[in-house]
Amino acid sequence: MLLTMRGEQREFADGKTALEIAGELSNSLKKKALAAKVDGETVSLTTPITGDHELEILTFDDEDGRKTLRHTASHVMAQAVLHLNPKAKLAIGPAIDNGFYYDFDVEEPFTPDFLAAVEKEMAKIIKKNTPLERFELPRAEALEYVRGMGQPYKEELINDLPEDAVISFYRQGDFTDLCAGPHLPSTGGVKAFKLTSIAGAYWRGDEHNKMLQRIYGTAFFDKDALEEYLKRMEEAKKRDHRKLGRELDLFAIFDEGPGFPFFFPKGMVLRNELEGYWRKIHRENGYVECRTPIMLNIKLWEESGHWDHYKDNMYTTVIDDQKFALKPMNCPGGILVYKRKNWSYRELPLRMGELGIVHRHELSGAMHGLMRVRCFTQDDAHLFITPEQIKDEVIGVHKLDDMVYKLFGFKYRVELSTRPENSMGTDEMWEQATNGLKGALDELGVEYTINEGDGAFYGPKIDYHLEDSIGRTWQCGTIQLDMNMPERFDMNYIGPDGEKHRPVMLHRTIYGSIERFIGILTEHFAGAFPMWLSPVQVKVMTITNRADEAAMSIVRRLEAAGIRVESDLRNEKIGFKIREAQMEKVPYMLVLGDKEAENGTAAVRSRKDGDIGTMTVEELIAKFTREIEDKL
Repeated sequence: MLLTMRGEQREFADGKTALEIAGELSNSLKKKALAAKVDGETVSLTTPITGDHELEILTFDDEDGRKTLRHTASHVMAQAVLHLNPKAKLAIGPAIDNGFYYDFDVEEPFTPDFLAAVEKEMAKIIKKNTPLERFELPRAEALEYVRGMGQPYKEELINDLPEDAVISFYRQGDFTDLCAGPHLPSTGGVKAFKLTSIAGAYWRGDEHNKMLQRIYGTAFFDKDALEEYLKRMEEAKKRDHRKLGRELDLFAIFDEGPGFPFFFPKGMVLRNELEGYWRKIHRENGYVECRTPIMLNIKLWEESGHWDHYKDNMYTTVIDDQKFALKPMNCPGGILVYKRKNWSYRELPLRMGELGIVHRHELSGAMHGLMRVRCFTQDDAHLFITPEQIKDEVIGVHKLDDMVYKLFGFKYRVELSTRPENSMGTDEMWEQATNGLKGALDELGVEYTINEGDGAFYGPKIDYHLEDSIGRTWQCGTIQLDMNMPERFDMNYIGPDGEKHRPVMLHRTIYGSIERFIGILTEHFAGAFPMWLSPVQVKVMTITNRADEAAMSIVRRLEAAGIRVESDLRNEKIGFKIREAQMEKVPYMLVLGDKEAENGTAAVRSRKDGDIGTMTVEELIAKFTREIEDKL
């Protein structure tokens, strides 16, 4: 057979497995191999290959290689759980970003002690290095098989498959699971793993179904990589925005409003600074701002297509016998703003921004602090442009995104998502829109990956995945090129020929949502925000009450200069006051004793650098103002 690998063609004996082929290429590759891709389809290394194909050997450096390792780890974990609790009912156990999980239906909730016992049992299973064997059954036989296993959730999954489906299973020793695969050749390939947490999860994510017990874990190719990851996760726990939000008195979510964030006064300072910066850079880049209602008639959402594609996530109500919905997106309202008048090609591009509040129904199990909520503010903009302006406008948006992300110290990667299955619009529309985005990225020289089939239902999109200070990635900004909405809403502009033409619509965000971006920033900076964002920028504290009057004079002068300042005149030791200010992540502390009060100065302590000397009030105002203006 003739196999094409990385553009080169090589001949191998027909029927060889991918693992055997990897061994013929190099012993090093064979040791690292986890799975293979044959003509783009991921398969187990033990799969015999016949005929001419394109072949790729996957290692832990490849996403599908990592998923294969971690999926096998989830099967090892399920086997271990059944050894310890034979009455457990198996639900599902996929690989996910950075790890895996498995859901179980058990009589008693899992405990940390049980988790430790599962890890020990997993180590035994891995040491046995038991082969994973795939076999297939017709649907009817597969149903009988899982009934005999006493696994009702597997039976439900099979019932959802077509009548003519051939069902695949994987067996490893005394454990068999319904599974499409692929998997490692044997359990011994799970070399480095750790179970990380226990959580509740509704079957199939539906809150009307039974609550199951979920065990999360992770697995790596070697122990050093695992240890490095676990250290990052420990650091992530310290940076958890939910914890810091309470400790720094910024924000919280209460039981009375699940998924609906509360922002406290200090959190509002942070939020307002972000919104103020957003407005400033948009004014400078030729944007105007609008505001649209949060509730609109259902007919609008039917016309836009959101009702067909998104109704399960929308909140609705009835007013005067008519059905209304809280908006899950801002775009249809922005379209109505555009359609209020006739536009000339000379007035385009029209760049229109909106900090719009949207509501989306998220399942209770999916919500996570500010990262996944039911009510949030999108920093939207909708650009109405001519087809000839596509490339230049996408380039302009990218440069704006790049500027913002660099300000906050984020590295990022770019992903271009193409037409999904449930899309609307013609092939010609999608081809022109996709080529427009590609052309802009290519001209900029931006590296990007293609995410096939993950575009919005109305157009392809560019997504920005930010990398934070401990290496995690977050999807924030997006640029979506839309030729469908202008068609559906009969949008027009008058061209140079005096005739009506269809505009192209760009949907874009930079922060993504204000709430989520604040959560990301809180974890990125571990609550120690740069001075321009810090809710309290300076804290003035005294050693004795004899310096109180001088301290308050400094407070008033700093406030007059536009600096956010607090005082601490309590009868406490200065070391205690400084430690408390450090815990509050205040960028600068000013300490006044008798000498400083007499001289009209303050001893300055930086959150980052410690003691930096004594300064006059004039010097302090100049220093702080410069740092704030330079956004340091």
